[in-house]
Amino acid sequence: MQLFYNPYIKKEDKHFIFDKEESKHIVKVLRKKESDIIHISNGLGYLFISEITIASDKKCEVKIIETQFFNPTNYQLHIAVAPTKINDRFEWFLEKATEIGIHEITPIICEHSERKVYKIDRAEKIIQSAMKQSLQYYLPKVNEPIRFNDFLEKDFEGIKYIAHCEEQDRKSFKNIIKTNEKIVILIGPEGDFSLKEIQLALHKNFTPVTLGKTRLRTETAALVACHTVALINE
Repeated sequence: MQLFYNPYIKKEDKHFIFDKEESKHIVKVLRKKESDIIHISNGLGYLFISEITIASDKKCEVKIIETQFFNPTNYQLHIAVAPTKINDRFEWFLEKATEIGIHEITPIICEHSERKVYKIDRAEKIIQSAMKQSLQYYLPKVNEPIRFNDFLEKDFEGIKYIAHCEEQDRKSFKNIIKTNEKIVILIGPEGDFSLKEIQLALHKNFTPVTLGKTRLRTETAALVACHTVALINE
């Protein structure tokens, strides 16, 4: 099955018209024609099984023949992670985390961050592509980058964790998380969080955790956290 994504299609729609760019892709590139069946999601849990009624590269129109709704996962995972110096590594994390299952991502700018600026336009495209490839019907949310201290001032529902490498009292992340939880976890930059940042997070009631016995790269640590939560909730 090939999945298309369009955020503008609504659950009550009976017909839908793609914009010119998407119409050209469907008709010219994918060579779809009238009466072909295509599957569309709006990223909000809905799957629209549709039949092409007008196969025009300027206005591809479909008739929705069936609408299905998929319940969200029984857990919520929000990873706040420092963008890596090499952009490809961070984009790899975005893609793989979406495939595994994640709900929200916030790039955080820390004291030791080597990348101080991150534009989310490309991140959104990567996540959309990964959602379609992995046949999921919920699109993860990517937030604008925010400074670490400002992020800690936000109100969060659920359990809060910070993964760091300092030799302090830390608990095993995989041993303390439970099913059906709302989780926020902080993942630091290549140089780890500063001691000041760790203490500030602890003051804000973040629980310090370790993700394993070895020191992991930023993007690896974030993906391990993502997979661990998904695995616990299988």
